[in-house]
Amino acid sequence: MMNRYHARLVSLVIVFFTSLPASAQMRYPVDVAANEERAVFVADRDLPGIWMSETEQLVQYFAGSRTFRTPLNAVRCLTLDNAGLLLVGDTSTREIYRFDKNRKPTGLTGGRIGTPMGIAVTKSGELLVSDLELQRIWRVPGQGGEPAPLADVPAPRGVCLDQEGHLLVVSHGKDGQVLRVTAEGQVTTVVAGRPFEFPHDVAAATDGTIYVSDGYAKAIWSIRKGAKPQKWVAGSPLVNPVGLTWRGDDLLVADPRASAVFLIDSAGKVSPFIEGRGTE
Repeated sequence: MMNRYHARLVSLVIVFFTSLPASAQMRYPVDVAANEERAVFVADRDLPGIWMSETEQLVQYFAGSRTFRTPLNAVRCLTLDNAGLLLVGDTSTREIYRFDKNRKPTGLTGGRIGTPMGIAVTKSGELLVSDLELQRIWRVPGQGGEPAPLADVPAPRGVCLDQEGHLLVVSHGKDGQVLRVTAEGQVTTVVAGRPFEFPHDVAAATDGTIYVSDGYAKAIWSIRKGAKPQKWVAGSPLVNPVGLTWRGDDLLVADPRASAVFLIDSAGKVSPFIEGRGTE
């Protein structure tokens, strides 16, 4: 849980940033999530904080301080829990935060996560968190508490659950770039070798197809069961695709170098979904 200092600081940050001009725009989106009501949340490292889009208008959901090591100064990953509440991984405080319906964040682990890069939520509500610094997958109780190690994974990044409830993990280790971790912590290789240039995130479709974002290749790869990875979409307008999430049958892609969130439909057509102000 957050101590009194963190809680007070977060309250002051919320008050301060509500006065930001309406012209403020998303600039460096690194991850994206969508709820059943089709609201979209975007983690923006440059804000730093989170944007929300319920219609065509992008509004600030939460803005953190630019002061180093303050809560949500370095948002990196986000998802929604089973109750539809936003979960955010913050590398500045080594913490996972849950936002309540009033947009108030509460730390869940007491800063016991190293560098959270991805969060997945099981059917029981447990959180599975990839930790790049400690090279581990953590199990975090749904209501918060002491994290427990599930599996050691080399340089883990994005995660998601497949249709069987197993965890898929993007790994920058030498023995495979996509791994599967069972509820018992057993690790197997899904994509062997190094077909991707710099993979970031992973998303599993209902038909079992796995999608991987590859920043250096400017591509989204698809991996069908029993088949080798294939580039599904590549090149412009993608510049450095990072975060992935589903919005119905469409795949949303956070691209920090393009300062945009793109939508890819089932036919592989890419279109701008949220556009920011660009980089300088």
